[in-house]
Amino acid sequence: MTSAGTPNPATIRREAARRRTFAVISHPDAGKSTLTEALALHARVIGQAGATHGKGGRRATVSDWMKMEQDRGISISSAALQFEYRDTVINLLDTPGHADFSEDTYRVLSAVDCAVMLVDAAKGLEVQTMKLFEVCRHRNIPIITVINKWDRPGLDALALMDEVFERTGLTPTPLTWPVGQSGDFRGVLDRPGGTFTRFTRTDGGATIAGEETLDAAAAEAAEGEAFTNAVEESELLDLEDQNHDQEAFLAGRTTPVMFASAVLNFGVHKLLDTLVDIAPAAEARPDRDGEPRPVDAPFSGFVFKVQAGMDTNHRDRLAYIRVCSGVFERGMVVTHASAGKPFATKYAQQVFGRDREVVDEAFPGDVVGLVNASALRVGDSLYLDKKVVFPEIPTFSPEHFMVIRAKDSSKYKQFRRGIQQLDHEGVVQVLRSDLRGDQAPVVGAVGPMQFEVAEDRMVNEFNAPCTLERLNYSLARRTTPECVSTLARERSVEVLSRSDGELLALFSDRWRLAGVEREHPDLVLEPLVVS
Repeated sequence: MTSAGTPNPATIRREAARRRTFAVISHPDAGKSTLTEALALHARVIGQAGATHGKGGRRATVSDWMKMEQDRGISISSAALQFEYRDTVINLLDTPGHADFSEDTYRVLSAVDCAVMLVDAAKGLEVQTMKLFEVCRHRNIPIITVINKWDRPGLDALALMDEVFERTGLTPTPLTWPVGQSGDFRGVLDRPGGTFTRFTRTDGGATIAGEETLDAAAAEAAEGEAFTNAVEESELLDLEDQNHDQEAFLAGRTTPVMFASAVLNFGVHKLLDTLVDIAPAAEARPDRDGEPRPVDAPFSGFVFKVQAGMDTNHRDRLAYIRVCSGVFERGMVVTHASAGKPFATKYAQQVFGRDREVVDEAFPGDVVGLVNASALRVGDSLYLDKKVVFPEIPTFSPEHFMVIRAKDSSKYKQFRRGIQQLDHEGVVQVLRSDLRGDQAPVVGAVGPMQFEVAEDRMVNEFNAPCTLERLNYSLARRTTPECVSTLARERSVEVLSRSDGELLALFSDRWRLAGVEREHPDLVLEPLVVS
């Protein structure tokens, strides 16, 4: 430790090397929330795993805490779960699974070092999985693939490996191979060691499944043809050189693969071991200019999510910070890069669902929730000593637009506060113009379910019932003040100002956009592309 009590650089490097920070990406209903619960169960963080709807005597999942999440069995908000396993600190950032909230998932992926791609054994690689895979590839995030729901009838294991290769371009390198076809999950063959791990079902999968390791001879005697088939298929993978190579994995050329059933807690223990053994640790992160910030440099971090309404008693607002360098200490005063002003971190917590714990210190790779951080927005950087600004987190282009109004004019103050809060969190994008005025702003969203979340929270959180009226626009383009007067004369076009100062031109459809571009080739109409 230094004289001031702050860990020295060697301690910070050692703590960073212990961190594994990852997120799970998947299509809706692939089992992401169930896997999150199963990982927490195996790490002894919770005593009993939940089911998405809490059926069959099992409680509901801890990570899906919003009523809408529990009612519909989907993930809308994000959760951050930290636990220790084998002297390694695991930071699991849960992400929204529904496609309408892909922008929030993108923000979370900016804060991780690795991703687990969860694939439904019966459905293979689905649309949302591929969208999120592309984000990971763009960000050079190594990917571990888990074939889930092997306890149910599904596709052939070798066919799934072919699909992974053909759709992603990554060579699958299975670490485990299923013994028993999909729907008849006996256990897994450990490919590097040749042993067999046999699973034992528990009541509803609510507790940790029993595991027994057998050598090859004992496994063949116990499972017969099922084990023999698994060995033969594994040998086919050997012939294609589909074996794990750490350098190729970290370089984004291969993806290690495991087979599991999250709902039964089969194969979850192996996933935890794999994260510890091969997932990348927290390392130097490049700043906006591409210059890596060493992990042992003075503290720095960035905001990747803002969430409110998690504590109905206090109406607080939480900003999630990914620590990139140095050590975070509760109460420290850092610099808010965009404002250039001091920022006090008096209240700091770790959050999983509604469960909270006070954080006294955190190291690179960790996630800290700063309470009532009203000055912070997504993408903001914080630092000590030498200034650092991390890359911005771009916003998605909204595709759905509505006018939102307060039902009760006497509650306009609550209405305005709610709109401002939803805008800060990125639940919706708030667009305004002098013509429409502040009492009837336009809200834009990537998916229509974002409007349902906004309306629900306006009523239940801000006591500001509202009406939403759909607008006939379907795409937006960034423009400049010089183009506004020309665009204002065009039919089915409207220019609005976003809260970050960007001017967005809204068009009814791509044909209207093409017509305007043809008539006015000098206009600035830039796509809002995630970079």
